[in-house]
Amino acid sequence: MKDKRVVVEEFQLRSSGVMQAFVFNTRRDKFKDPRVRLAMNYAFDFDEMNKQLFFGQYKRIASYFEGTELASTGLPEGKEVEILETVRDKVPAEVFTKVYANPVGGSHQNMRSNLREALRLLKEAGYEVRNQKLADVKSGETFSIEFLASDPNSERFFLFYKPSLERLGMTVTVRTVDDAQFVNRERAWDYDAITAVWGESLSPGNEQLGYWGSQAADQAGSRNLIGIKNPAVDELIKRVIFAKDRAELVAATKALDRVLLWNHYVVPQWTYGKQRTARWDRFAHPENMPPYAAAAFPTIWWWDAGRAAKTGSR
Repeated sequence: MKDKRVVVEEFQLRSSGVMQAFVFNTRRDKFKDPRVRLAMNYAFDFDEMNKQLFFGQYKRIASYFEGTELASTGLPEGKEVEILETVRDKVPAEVFTKVYANPVGGSHQNMRSNLREALRLLKEAGYEVRNQKLADVKSGETFSIEFLASDPNSERFFLFYKPSLERLGMTVTVRTVDDAQFVNRERAWDYDAITAVWGESLSPGNEQLGYWGSQAADQAGSRNLIGIKNPAVDELIKRVIFAKDRAELVAATKALDRVLLWNHYVVPQWTYGKQRTARWDRFAHPENMPPYAAAAFPTIWWWDAGRAAKTGSR
């Protein structure tokens, strides 16, 4: 790199469509209340984690279709409102009245405020702190959560998240298992919380049934890892699948995105809008790259004899 024989270059991603998140298994009673799940988001200090672990390079995900034209933004309007009106009585009121945004941390003051709001939500959901432990008011059962991972690298962000949850009175454990055990537990829905990633295309369709559909919630091995059984979500998935033109598809997908977000099924993690590359300086590419292919290597690249000679390659 110092000799400029190796080039480091980033290519802008025009679309990513990825939701990566802490996922809570709503098949378990303690995660059924959306206020509990929202409290978990308030306890996550992404801004501080981004600074300490990731050199400040990531941004927070705020859509299940992040980085695409399918991601919901602002308040719904036009065709999207028309679609949402068909499920108005089945979705949170905020879908129509508020712009979705994740809590902002990054400072002691912000996190104190966020944790106070988390405790308020947990109290509304029927929990209170007793002897420094968060407990169900009715049953007296203490709130515990196990983060399950298959990659030891995941431990660093689970362990960063852990102290904030413990300040709310939760008992938190992090368990890393081998790949086979992780897959078996995931297929059997045997987990409290995991990290999961859903990739989306620019033309969503039947796969949405497997991601969020009620029927898939009971199908072992499906991608409905959250366990969503929501009539409004099912209706909106149908609108996506049977959209008659591009405009309707985009509107229906944005509507689905909003309803998923406002049910607080996950705590969104982070993404990076560029593709990183490091290469020997032996190749060249067009100045204007394809908008949806990022680096597009090696499709539109060519061998540059002049560059190669400078790197000492033949």
